[in-house]
Parts: sequence; structure tokens; C-alpha cells
Amino acid sequence: MTAPPAPDVDLVLPCLNEAEALPWVLARVPAGWRPLVVDNGSTDGSADTARALGATVVHEPRRGFGAACHAGLTAATADLVCFCDCDASLDPALLEPFVREVRAGTADLVLGRRRPQGRGAWPAHARAGNLALALLLRRRTGLRLHDLGPLRAARREPLLALGLTDRRSGYPLQMVVRAADAGWRIAEHDVPYLPRTGASKVTGTWRGTWQAVRDMRRVLAEPPAREGNPR
Repeated sequence: MTAPPAPDVDLVLPCLNEAEALPWVLARVPAGWRPLVVDNGSTDGSADTARALGATVVHEPRRGFGAACHAGLTAATADLVCFCDCDASLDPALLEPFVREVRAGTADLVLGRRRPQGRGAWPAHARAGNLALALLLRRRTGLRLHDLGPLRAARREPLLALGLTDRRSGYPLQMVVRAADAGWRIAEHDVPYLPRTGASKVTGTWRGTWQAVRDMRRVLAEPPAREGNPR
């Protein structure tokens, strides 16, 4: 029996009750990429839906956005790894130029700056929390980034070498902070941000947003690390 070809890119899709959005998301995964749907305790059949649509399902019983993302990263085998939300707010195909940039060696980590498309795409409280954190990130690292969104691309081994420890909402921020401390070249590009399918598990309410802000403020208080330089 012939082994399946190695994926060009592994795409990590953290998933908690996203069965309704999965068909749209998985249909837009670029050819040759392997979608890793990380089921974080879904009760709506998300794992079965993902499997039926051809995705590889990774189970992470410990709840938390960071736990799901890191489980996908450790399950990945491709040289390049991308991350995208699984709620149909972001098109995975938007990651193709990000991957080309990393492959070309002009950036080590590429992030998507969300640009809302239509009413309800990005609630005011979530946008306010993101802006506050972006300002704190600039003060902490000197990076003039505008967003801490989930759309991103980098090489797998250097990501693992960053030693990311946050398993909650601070995971995306910790990735950027530790990459900056390690001297990574970080790029940011505008991407359209659509109204999500279903209710947000993190920033759907003021309480959820400020819990995420607290998680991220804890990350910003960490002492600088100088490991994981990808070059």
C-alpha cells in the first residue's frame, strides 16, 4: 500500500462546536495542504463532520484555545505550519501568500490583520480589547503590529523551539512576543474578516473579551526570552 504524500503545509484549525462552518472552511484549504482539525471537546459532531470531509482530526480534551493550537502544532509534520480559525470568519486560502513569504525567507512569521467586512464581523468590545493589546505589544516589543488575529504562518521547528506554554487565550500573543524576543522577522498583511458562523467562544461577550485580555496581559508580563531564532 502506497503511503500518502507528505503535506506541503499543515493547517491547524482549532475547533469547538463548528460543524456548521467546517464545510465552508475545509472547501477553501489550498491543494496539497493537510487540514488538522483539533477537536477541543465539541458536542455537535464537529469531529465526524471534519473526518467525513477529509480532514485529519486531532483530539485535545483540555479546553482552551492555546491547548487546541498547540496540539495541532505538535501533531504537524510539514515544514510549514499555518493557523486559522474554524468559524468561517477567515478564508484559509488567504494564507497562500503568507506561506510564499516564509518560503522565500523574507519573513519568519506572517500575521493577518483583520479588516471587518460587513456589520457584526468584529464586535466593538472585541475590537477594543484587541487594540489595547496591540498597543501593549508595541510597548513590550517595539513591533508596530495592529492585530493579534489567528491567521498566521511560520516554520514548524522554530515554532516548537519557542517553547510556548500558554494554553488559553494568550497563546497567539505569546507566539508573537517570543518570536520578537528571538529576533524573528514578523510581517503583517490585511485580510478580510467575515461575520463568523455561530457564537464566539472567546470574544463573543465583554466577559469573554476581558478574560482574554487578562490572559494576554499575563503573557506580556513574562521576562524576555532569547531562544528559537529560525535562522
